[in-house]
Amino acid sequence: MDPRRRRPSTSHTTGSATNQQTTTSYLTTATGNQRTSYQKTSYETRPTTASTSTSNRLYGYNDTTTASVSRPRTGRRSTGRPGTAATARPRTGYSTLAVENQEIACAVAESRGVSPSVGLAFINLDTGEAVLSQLNDTQTYVKTVHKLIVYNPSHICMVQSAAHPKSKLFSVLEEEVLNGDDIESQITLLDRKYWNEGTGLEYIEQLAFHEDVESIKTAVTGNYFAVCCFAAALKYTELGMAKTFPLHSLRIKYEPADGSMMIDLSTIKSLELVQNLQMPKSRDCLFGLLNETQTPMGMRMLRSNILQPNTDAETLAGRYDAVEELSTKEQLFFSVRAGLKPFLDLDKILTQLILVPIQESLPDVQQSINNVIMLKHAVLLVKPVWEALTGARSPMLLTIQTNCASENTVTVQELINNTINEDTTYAKQPLDFRNQRTYAVKSGVNGLLDVARQTYKESMTDALQHISDLAEEHNLPLQTKFDNVRQFYLRLSADELQDRNLPAIFVNVYRKKDIIECQTMTLVKLSQKIGDAHNEVLLMSDQSVRDLIESVREHMFSLFRICESIAMLDMLTGFAHLVSIQNYVRPMIGESLAIRAGRHPIREKIHNTKFIPNDVYATEQTRFQVITGCNMSGKSTYIRSIALMTIMAQVGSFVPAQYAAFPIIRQFFARISLDDSIEANVSSFAAEMRETAFILRNIDPSSMVIIDELGRGTSTRDGIAIAIAIAEALVESKALVWFVTHFRDLAHIMSERAGVVSLHLAVDMSEQDRMEMLYRVAAGIVQEEHYGLKLARVVPLPRDIIEHAELVSMTLEKAMQKKKRDSIGVIKARRRKLLLNLKEHLKHAKNGSMDDETLRNWLKDLQKEFIVRMTALDDELKQATERGPDEDGGESTVEELDDVDDNRTASQGNTAEEVQPMRSFIDRNGLEHVDATTDAETDTGRSVFGDSSNQRLTTTS
Repeated sequence: MDPRRRRPSTSHTTGSATNQQTTTSYLTTATGNQRTSYQKTSYETRPTTASTSTSNRLYGYNDTTTASVSRPRTGRRSTGRPGTAATARPRTGYSTLAVENQEIACAVAESRGVSPSVGLAFINLDTGEAVLSQLNDTQTYVKTVHKLIVYNPSHICMVQSAAHPKSKLFSVLEEEVLNGDDIESQITLLDRKYWNEGTGLEYIEQLAFHEDVESIKTAVTGNYFAVCCFAAALKYTELGMAKTFPLHSLRIKYEPADGSMMIDLSTIKSLELVQNLQMPKSRDCLFGLLNETQTPMGMRMLRSNILQPNTDAETLAGRYDAVEELSTKEQLFFSVRAGLKPFLDLDKILTQLILVPIQESLPDVQQSINNVIMLKHAVLLVKPVWEALTGARSPMLLTIQTNCASENTVTVQELINNTINEDTTYAKQPLDFRNQRTYAVKSGVNGLLDVARQTYKESMTDALQHISDLAEEHNLPLQTKFDNVRQFYLRLSADELQDRNLPAIFVNVYRKKDIIECQTMTLVKLSQKIGDAHNEVLLMSDQSVRDLIESVREHMFSLFRICESIAMLDMLTGFAHLVSIQNYVRPMIGESLAIRAGRHPIREKIHNTKFIPNDVYATEQTRFQVITGCNMSGKSTYIRSIALMTIMAQVGSFVPAQYAAFPIIRQFFARISLDDSIEANVSSFAAEMRETAFILRNIDPSSMVIIDELGRGTSTRDGIAIAIAIAEALVESKALVWFVTHFRDLAHIMSERAGVVSLHLAVDMSEQDRMEMLYRVAAGIVQEEHYGLKLARVVPLPRDIIEHAELVSMTLEKAMQKKKRDSIGVIKARRRKLLLNLKEHLKHAKNGSMDDETLRNWLKDLQKEFIVRMTALDDELKQATERGPDEDGGESTVEELDDVDDNRTASQGNTAEEVQPMRSFIDRNGLEHVDATTDAETDTGRSVFGDSSNQRLTTTS
């Protein structure tokens, strides 16, 4: 029979498995001029009962990365390290993305085609969760690499044929694993027979919770590669990591390619979402700011949500309701926080209960009893949380309360109490916890168990008596200490010896500062005797504990659901805590982005002085905002604050503002860092061009982009040319863009484009040798001239250098003024923009709530302003046309600009046709208009509001 179609074994007991690794060799491939070794694992046995369980979709949140995109590495070549048995680097204690090191097995497989379909499966042995996903990726595999970066698996499995010859995906992952800073894992090659869809489907059927089997099978239908990866990942967890899962005990989840915001790795780093760039262990990052959680489960959920904010408006509204209720009901808030505080890491406890080691050892037996004791403790903590939520009204809090109801835990409590003594409890101190383990199982189950406990008790009494005799004999105030390595030892202060030498009976003496720690040979022997008796008790208790765990596994679905509910509640109460100590406001979800008095959440916390708030407004007609201003005026802080508040809103948190409304953003990009990549041998300009190209390839109308000083890494002329070209492409994408620049010409050119507005950060330069940064956003392009020279004078540079620089600047400015001329194309663009703004105003009026009288007055004012501005533009256009082309070939330049503007206008639709329907709106509100001849878009404005400033709107009788 085809081994890929063999049925997984259903054995879930311990003991040496017949499935053994028969061969382990090393597959060596050439990489450049070096040779790199990869671990190849060949298993000649049937698939095992690797099981997985699906997590329920209770709240609509996505607690793993769904479709975040990672931009390609910058010009890095794959240079392997010789002499390693596998492509791996040691996992550090603090990774790039501030995630705890977890044992995660990952399998990756791809289709062969121009647009590859990539399957991934992750099995987390620390949290007992399996995640399946299938992505339609690009040739650079940006989505695949980002998913690996966020999960940070400890082991990556690929099919053996991907290495000979190397597939493109294999080469990309090889580069990331060997040379990258963000994936700390090893690549293992598995035989093709383990990548089998039929086996994967059988695993789902056997290992998923009963309640989830059908929904998971439906979700993975048609996702061939994800299911194959699942089968391979489970095989690796058994044979490579010596762990299996019992039937119907694992959370299995299929993640579609949508449902969460896509944030690429460069943006995660540059915005410091989960880690501060300067001080990695500092809390001065978005994760550190929002992390007011009290449980490990809540902390993991928060991190996951920051890296992949939710894009479902209904889910976000539910979170806002819960946070608002928790922040406004003081008794509810403090009761919930008090109930959450004692919780242990329930995720890891449940995972340890469902993991079955291939060969059980004494430490495994000890850990099993520990897990049962901790589960007993955790189950008792669920009821206080349920009681604390009494009186809650928001749907999400009510759902959490339902999941924490006593009927979901009473059966588990009864099972535990039937085997474990009721007075057994969790203890933090090693000696106390060992005592709890020793007396955990009820007496009378096994006669030999009672004998072993008696031996343990007598030896403990002897040890304590021996220590008391030593203290009395040598007149020393000895303290009894215990740890898991040395067992019992003694401690005393060096001052208490009173210039005496330590008696010779004391051995294993260890001194640190003024503390002396030691033992005696008798104490060492008694410790050994106590340890042996304790081990005997564990072995005698093992069968009872295994039977108990087997019974508890049947209720894992409800226990994991409680765990997820506690994690969600913990995250939401953390958000509520921030609302209570900070001036945060509930965000609204709509079509426009509007923020009143918004603040940078991290800077506000760091700076002792009051942070200067600013307003933000962006719609389709103001979607591209050019930000200019002096150095250090706050431009970067302004755009970063917009980015962070947007992410906070889509996580479910309130935001630092007086009012905030956000559209749903599905992709977020930031081009901020300008550091050279020495490792990749590329300059800052090359790096920013690569990352900008990545943005342009992936941007769409539902994206948000912030760009800080693009093009300054090369010559001024080339930089401004490239910046303008990229800016125009971003305008055409219809995404929300904030574009910070020092290029004043870029701001002037782009300000005439439809959908573009210019803003600047104000500064007071009224005094000669003084600059005062106001840190406030104002309309228009920055008016201050030579602010760089002004700042250089403040620094200060030598006076003669400053004076010479000012002379050069004046000379260059005069030369530029001679070349300036009016542009017919620019004037036309301004007219088109005026028409589009008119459309926007009328649309808002149509959807507004003004009464008739107020609306009439407002429309009259709008008419006056529009006619005045349109008449002025017509005069400018007439004068420019009469002047004709300049001597320097201006005619061809004007024609080229005109063609570009005409093409852009065509892509935006017929403005005249869009404005004309507003006539009926005016009529319905009791207003008249005076018709005029309409010659295409030239006279669109007059046809709506009259032919001259002498014509006025009049009320109908």
